Amino acid sequence: MMQLKGHVANVQQRQCVQAAAPVLRSCRVQGVSGRSVARVAKRAAARIERRLSASINAAATVEKPAAPAQTANGGGGGGTRVMIIGGDGYCGWATALHLSARGYEVCIVDNLCRRQFDLTLGLDTLTPIATIHDRVRIWGETSGRHMDLQIGDICDWEFLAQAVTSFKPDAMVHFGEQRSAPYSMIDRQRAVYTQHNNVIGNINVMFAIKELVPDCHLVKLGTMGEYGTPNIDIEEGFITINHNGRSDTLPYPKQGNSFYHLSKIHDSHNIHFATKAWKLAATDLNQGVVYGVRTEETVAHPALINRYDYDGIFGTALNRFVVQAAVGHPLTVYGKGGQTRGFLDIRDTVRCIQIAIDNPANKGEFRVFNQITEMFSVNQLAEIVTREATKLGLNVQVQNVPNPRVEAEEHYYNVKFSKLQDLGLEPHLLQDSMIDSLLEFVVQHKDRCKLELIKPAVDWRKAGVKVNTMGAAVAAK
Repeated sequence: MMQLKGHVANVQQRQCVQAAAPVLRSCRVQGVSGRSVARVAKRAAARIERRLSASINAAATVEKPAAPAQTANGGGGGGTRVMIIGGDGYCGWATALHLSARGYEVCIVDNLCRRQFDLTLGLDTLTPIATIHDRVRIWGETSGRHMDLQIGDICDWEFLAQAVTSFKPDAMVHFGEQRSAPYSMIDRQRAVYTQHNNVIGNINVMFAIKELVPDCHLVKLGTMGEYGTPNIDIEEGFITINHNGRSDTLPYPKQGNSFYHLSKIHDSHNIHFATKAWKLAATDLNQGVVYGVRTEETVAHPALINRYDYDGIFGTALNRFVVQAAVGHPLTVYGKGGQTRGFLDIRDTVRCIQIAIDNPANKGEFRVFNQITEMFSVNQLAEIVTREATKLGLNVQVQNVPNPRVEAEEHYYNVKFSKLQDLGLEPHLLQDSMIDSLLEFVVQHKDRCKLELIKPAVDWRKAGVKVNTMGAAVAAK
């Protein structure tokens, strides 16, 4: 046991020291004072120590974590009641644990549809995840923190009303939507489901706040995909326009690229209207592409591990490339590979949510944050993964495949994303050590990888009225 702990400590200590470097480099670049650098270094050291401790415990034994960490505002969660809709999903589960560990009272609401999608389409997460009931139970045993759990569909008003009335949240974090663009383009059935589930569910959430908890703050997960790829800078939610001698500040134009993205655009318009009509307080987080799997809490026990999707429907670009490199499959670059997007680490996702909760919007305010930390093209991601995988002795090839999506493959892309960092976000930038850590993690689980799920099987141009369940996950040979 002690030898195992020592081995994990050595590996994790090396990775943690490497991960701290970007924080200090950022301070030097921005001209931060020596005293401020010291404070940042102290905070970074504390985070490193927590990560190291959590990783060692996960590998060898289970110990209760320390008291709730401090929030960006200098205190623990302070009993703030947070309902996380979609709390069994990739981002939702990590967020639920992060907030619970820091003193927030958390209630997970989920209809478990994401698990059902896997069963229906023949998909599976690379990581063997526990049931949501076991997850919540083991988190309580490991941390000493209780989380409420409500299983049901927010499109069912009676269920949602009962859940909100019983828990009485101070904030509602809304992850609970079908979140895959390819899924929404499988066939007519999935396109309709995506729009109905996402738009109607969100409307129910807004009515629940209006009628049952009017002081509740809505934190809604949008997507950077709402903006499309315009040939001008992407502002944070709003743009000032001068036209024919008159000026106005308006919501930034939206250009959705799938029925999923269009559902998110509908959500944003509906929330904006509700803040004006009903004086709701709302923060719309336009999130970029999330990568990674580990947070401090998900490594505290094997049963708390997060899901890791690598297939062509739910897998995100960087996560997919890492799996492909680990199993010896060529990295599948769609089209020319110049498609550029905003990215962020899963550890930054959970911090962004906490920051939004700790700094709520005012009543009647529709606030928009662009939730990314860096921008990369698909080709750049492939280059990074290839370089790091080669260092580990992996033979990696890159293969350009016909683009199944209808999108610009070479374009201008420059996003403004300062608001969350102004409120205290300290980003985990994509460093070589992060790719190494992901590759090592994936290699451990590569026996669970189904190679037939890697290539994209959903083509935007071929979506039709015929139900395509059996042809959605595996590409035709």
